Amino acid sequence: MNEVLGSILPNAVAIAISPIPIIAVILMLMSSRPRRLGLAFLGGWLVGVLVATSVITLLAGVIPEPDASGGAQPVLGVIQLVLGIGLLLLGIRQWRSRPAPGVEAQLPAWMSKIDSMGALTALALAFALAAVNPKNLLVAAAAGSVIGRAGLDIGGIIVAIVCFTVVAALTVAAPVLFAVIAPEKAAPALASIRAWLAANNATIMTVVFAILGTSVIGKGIGAF
Repeated sequence: MNEVLGSILPNAVAIAISPIPIIAVILMLMSSRPRRLGLAFLGGWLVGVLVATSVITLLAGVIPEPDASGGAQPVLGVIQLVLGIGLLLLGIRQWRSRPAPGVEAQLPAWMSKIDSMGALTALALAFALAAVNPKNLLVAAAAGSVIGRAGLDIGGIIVAIVCFTVVAALTVAAPVLFAVIAPEKAAPALASIRAWLAANNATIMTVVFAILGTSVIGKGIGAF
């Protein structure tokens, strides 16, 4: 169990420090309905990460491993190599998308409509960003493949998925709780964080994808 947690927690951190959902929830917390939208977004984010990780875990667990001699796991190795290459490609794409010096970073167009969103829309948006967005899906898939092929019992699998989900949601939960507990202090701090994340989004995700991609490819090679 400890080995599995040690393998998947870096992936959870990678999802947690993804700037776009943090910026989105901060904008919601700065809207006219901060608590309602913030809590709805947090709920959708938790469910999205949980569903994506659980589905990949189940799929990885039922795929037959044709060659278990000597501890080799070629199916897991192929899955991890593909996921690792995908993460590296996403890192390259992020690096190419970074703004030129002196140019303000462009955020997704849907962020301009956050103030007019309802709670259900915020929940659905968070779920999509967590479970459907290719960036987070690849990271969750890499973690799910490890959990599913680790030979854990059902209790261990649940603990691993829950731990992964909680860590992945910390950076979305923190500003929501901050805004709920101390709204007056939260506003200027969240605005400053939002501006910094928007300016450094591409660089942050490039580094994250490069580190994770290399790590997952290394695990894939080691599985043969």
